[in-house]
Amino acid sequence: MSRNLPVNASRIAEDIEALAGITEPGHPWTRRAFSPLFLDGRAYIEGRMKAAGLETRIDAAGNLIGRRTGRKPWLGTIMIGSHSDTVPDGGRFDGIAGVISALEVARALVDQNIELDHDLEIVDFLAEEVSIFGVSCIGSRGMTGQLPEAWLSRVSDGRDLAEGIAQVGGRPDVLMQQNRPDIAGFLELHIEQGPVLEAEKEDVGIVTAISGITRVEITVEGRADHAGTTPMDRRADALVAAAQLVLDIRNAAAELAKSPGHFAATVGEFRIEPNAANVVPSKVVLLIDGRAEIRADMEAFCRWLDGHVEKLAGAYGVTIKTPNRVSDNQPTPADPGLLSMLEAACERVGAKHRRMASGAGHDTAWIAKVAPAAMIFVPCREGRSHSADEWADNDDITLGTAVLFEAVREMDTSLNQERTDGTHTR
Repeated sequence: MSRNLPVNASRIAEDIEALAGITEPGHPWTRRAFSPLFLDGRAYIEGRMKAAGLETRIDAAGNLIGRRTGRKPWLGTIMIGSHSDTVPDGGRFDGIAGVISALEVARALVDQNIELDHDLEIVDFLAEEVSIFGVSCIGSRGMTGQLPEAWLSRVSDGRDLAEGIAQVGGRPDVLMQQNRPDIAGFLELHIEQGPVLEAEKEDVGIVTAISGITRVEITVEGRADHAGTTPMDRRADALVAAAQLVLDIRNAAAELAKSPGHFAATVGEFRIEPNAANVVPSKVVLLIDGRAEIRADMEAFCRWLDGHVEKLAGAYGVTIKTPNRVSDNQPTPADPGLLSMLEAACERVGAKHRRMASGAGHDTAWIAKVAPAAMIFVPCREGRSHSADEWADNDDITLGTAVLFEAVREMDTSLNQERTDGTHTR
């Protein structure tokens, strides 16, 4: 990389390679939360945090935090970081890049003898990916008082989530009382997990919003009959109706995707009964995963879906129950002030950039509910992620880290204004 950047590319590459290498044998790159390998990865990160002069701790929610005290800690905390846990076979850069880039910002501040007024915290959030307990973003929800208490009783492999949090060093006994009103601002660097930046030859994506995720379950009921003897025009085939519905969902989503905001809908789960070669299918249950940057788009999609299934049921002689929204999360917009700071940081380091939405969920979405927050995307090869083929060039990560560094310095001077009584405000 020819640019004169304030961060060290070699250190970033070394740490990403070392952390990614802590993986299940035969399953690169796998280091799932609550596993012994996850704790090995945490030990590596903590060691590097301490080497950078950070004070380390595990908070009540099981997040690993490295802290650098500022000159005016009453102003609040600037927080940066991501997660080190992975999905099976797919975590060489996802999460890791954000943790290591945040760590590198702390090291670069030391290299250049820069003191911040705010405290700075580097965070490795616990279990951003869907964990063995079937839930995700455990650390960021727990840090900010948004973890449902019922989750602590979820069981996997003979232990509940409360035990899992305790085993990684957290405090489930006081977790429900934890909150972080001191967070003055939060930034997360992440690989894009999509093909846009690479295709458009942009260096950095400035994330305007994290799409809301709505999951809708639909049940199609027909009638089981003999596959060989029932005439084609006398069938109530639940699968045929469901197959048409899947195509129609795809087409409706493609139309909504033409609007200014990000929109996607996927039928990712599909169950058939009785699932026998010689029986006309009597029942299909499918689950739609919808992602919308603009809430109005999701509401329009759901209205279309409610009306369309009625028409489809009549056309195919089946019964389709009213679509059931099994989960429904609102989009999370980024803080406008932080977006402007990120754009200015890109200009200072010479990074080509564009604004874009995230179609994936991130810890940032939960921090953003209690503090100003935004994200930086860096390109990944062919948009591949959650795959062993996931790859991001170190030059791209380093440039994104330089943007993060510049943004943190600007946040330190711009985010909060000191009050005469020594408190802080957002």
